[in-house]
Amino acid sequence: MKNSAQTSNSKYQSIGVFDSGVGGLSVLAELRHLLPHEHFIYLADTAHLPYGARPGEEIRELTQRAVAELHARGVKGVVVACNTASAYSLEHLRARFDLPIIGLVPALKPAVAATKTGVVGVLATPGTLRGTLLQDVIHTFADPAGVRVLTAVSAELVPLVEAGQAGGERTREVLRETLNPLAEAGADQLVLGCTHYPFLAGSIRAEFGGTFALLDSGAAVARHTRNVLGGANLLTDRPEQGGVTYLVTGDVESARPVFAALGPDQTEPLRLTSTGG
Repeated sequence: MKNSAQTSNSKYQSIGVFDSGVGGLSVLAELRHLLPHEHFIYLADTAHLPYGARPGEEIRELTQRAVAELHARGVKGVVVACNTASAYSLEHLRARFDLPIIGLVPALKPAVAATKTGVVGVLATPGTLRGTLLQDVIHTFADPAGVRVLTAVSAELVPLVEAGQAGGERTREVLRETLNPLAEAGADQLVLGCTHYPFLAGSIRAEFGGTFALLDSGAAVARHTRNVLGGANLLTDRPEQGGVTYLVTGDVESARPVFAALGPDQTEPLRLTSTGG
């Protein structure tokens, strides 16, 4: 248990945000909107991207290594802004680290509440589909409501986003191939089950128009983070605007243009450094 002096000092520590790559920037944007005075350390494990096809034990090990890096930098909590890492690692991380660990849960609950057709689609990575978290959420929210949940998976979409091709022709081709079965089955809600996928919203709408309402977990995770840190008296009371330190485990120069395109405001300098993997 932290004493009051430790808690007071901890208010001014950073919040860690982790993803396998740039996808978690979509969650970071929601966090910064809701918690504008906090400082964040964003760590992208670009040296080991993508996580989706890796074995579960390897995903847990990589995630633990990343959270240990953030913990060593003195963060007061960690948001695991990666659906695949959350699906495999949350319980393990919470047992190992004595700080708040917030993970992602697919936004199935609001999708089930909103569907008019009774069919909900989930666009996920192979790793998220293999984990138990998605199935647990389906059993909790969709099954009791009699809503049919259809899953779609592609191993190509995350690398395409990481390559800065979220709006490219190959990306739109993959989206057509992947999502056509959901549209044909009558899905009217599409849960974006990876933090990279909000960056595909424009391409999805260009291909499918208003067929799907798109739902992701970013805003809900930001609210949960505020509630968890507030409940632990860990929210900063600094009046000035917070900032972000960006870290990657892979090559900085290859990551820089994608971070610049998807991450900070254009008025904010991009300070991107490597942890050395």
